[in-house]
Amino acid sequence: MITNEVRPPAVAGMFYEREPDKLRSHINEFMIEAEPKKINGKILGIVSPHAGYFYSGKTAAYGYKLLKGQKIDTVIVISPSHYEYFKGVSVYNGSAYMTPLGVVEVDNQLRDSIAEHKGIISISKAGHTREHALEVQIPFLQMVLDEFKIVPIVMGDQKREYCQTLAEVLAEELVGKNIVMVASSDLSHYYTHEVANELDSKVQKHIESFNHNRLMKDLEEENVQACGGGPIITVMQASQLLGADKSKVLYRCDSSEASGDFRQVVGYLSAVFYKEI
Repeated sequence: MITNEVRPPAVAGMFYEREPDKLRSHINEFMIEAEPKKINGKILGIVSPHAGYFYSGKTAAYGYKLLKGQKIDTVIVISPSHYEYFKGVSVYNGSAYMTPLGVVEVDNQLRDSIAEHKGIISISKAGHTREHALEVQIPFLQMVLDEFKIVPIVMGDQKREYCQTLAEVLAEELVGKNIVMVASSDLSHYYTHEVANELDSKVQKHIESFNHNRLMKDLEEENVQACGGGPIITVMQASQLLGADKSKVLYRCDSSEASGDFRQVVGYLSAVFYKEI
């Protein structure tokens, strides 16, 4: 059921600063530190991590810095579901998401159009109430874009057919629109720095070769890890269908860069999919 509910921040004060001025300052620091190479083309999708900003904020800033100042009408944010399992894909049924930086409206028209493709896609609250992976992307968007709306999507199940269906639906609905897609994902979890680097470099290779089929195969066979592998594959495939012909990993690291602990780390990566000019 569609409602006028505004989804309040669930992880402010935990994953990122609760106080608006401190949050702006923290994100600005990441933006200054991040130095992505220039992209000569139209960005259609990005991959961004979703850990606490202390750990992954700099990596996220690499992708968002490339969006700074662009005129983007709507951002599709696709997240895994960490707290609820449900079949299919849930597009938020409320009117907006709130962060300490303000309210971002849901693009109701686009949401409803996407959900007209019956089957795996539904308009619901499933997966949205507690999910941090989607929420942590929004303050970055608020810092780099002026006026924009969002379509918040949580994947309750990330199997191959769901990724493919969602990618095809998005590609059909986004033709001719001024929209960017964000795939929210971390990489390997709680291996040593050395093992994590070995695993995550395989994900990087598949992204840089723009090969979503190989990435899906490795995820299915558990040769690599990415908690948002489904969102990554969906955005890769949808970007290709919309004309993207280039991909670039902007930055990759793990939590040891911030913590200094190399024994158990979490991997992070920022990437873009774009149509070269």
